[in-house]
Amino acid sequence: MTVTASEPAATMSVKDNPSETLACRLRAHLATRRLPITYQEAAKGLLLSPPNTIHQVTEALEQLMAEDAAADRPFIAAMVISKWRDGLPAPGFFDCAARLGRFTGDATGPDASVFHTAEFNAVLALWVPTNDARESE
Repeated sequence: MTVTASEPAATMSVKDNPSETLACRLRAHLATRRLPITYQEAAKGLLLSPPNTIHQVTEALEQLMAEDAAADRPFIAAMVISKWRDGLPAPGFFDCAARLGRFTGDATGPDASVFHTAEFNAVLALWVPTNDARESE
């Protein structure tokens, strides 16, 4: 999605858009992690209330993926995994990545695992400071 100055959304603040606010909070929550979390753990970490807490998380993750794609960053959404998929995100992660032009393959096959591992490692390299970096501060 491209936002131009003439679009009303370009002048809205994050406070005006609860979805953007949630996405910002989720990015901050994920940016310091070194281990993945489940969708449910993300919902609890954001103190979301039912109903539809997982849906709220997935919408925020898709927004973050769109932002990351536009900024040519790895998908921070790779930090969130399904407890049912052996360490992989839900298929919607791969569907969104495909829509954004970053994934081609089968969301249930080996391509998904390779893609997720690469994104996850790139996220760690970008967002999470290493112990060496923390010690030099």
